[in-house]
Amino acid sequence: MRIVGLTGGIASGKSTVSNLFKSHGVPVVDADLVAHDVVRKGTGGWKKVVAAFGNDILLENGEIDRARLGQIVFSDSTKRQLLNRLLAPYISSDIFWEVMKLWLKGSKVIVLDIPLLFEAKMDKWTAPIIVVWVDPETQVQRLVARDGIPEEQARNKINAQTALDWKKTKADIVINNSDGILHWRACSQSLSRVRS
Repeated sequence: MRIVGLTGGIASGKSTVSNLFKSHGVPVVDADLVAHDVVRKGTGGWKKVVAAFGNDILLENGEIDRARLGQIVFSDSTKRQLLNRLLAPYISSDIFWEVMKLWLKGSKVIVLDIPLLFEAKMDKWTAPIIVVWVDPETQVQRLVARDGIPEEQARNKINAQTALDWKKTKADIVINNSDGILHWRACSQSLSRVRS
């Protein structure tokens, strides 16, 4: 079984590449979806986050207000690191079980779509590593347009992540998505390389 690492940054186009793999029958384990699951009301992750950040981050129905929590952690690196530390064990465990389920179903290739692939040290379990790259100014413009947020807030969110230029140096495959149209040749080569 081959486990492929897919990463990028906010508004880089990583989700588009992830969807491309899915559309070609390659199973994808999406860390963002796993992260949503581990903070559902009543879960261990939910309890840890509420204990650390208080009831002010809860919606009326008791679920975590992800937008509110995002504002807190993207404006304070210490709180962001705390959140990552609290949730990392739950996310890693759930990703492991998702991979095991796919392996038991006979999957030969599995893509791990993980924004924090390097930060979580999960890159050592993946090969090849694909990084979806975009130039910084285009990334800011896309994030402002996508989320309807001020440019300063977009820059704060981007700066809170590991720089795409650094991630690019660690990649086996780089897909440049700066022009807004994913280079089909790079995506096709990625699919071919993953399957070989």
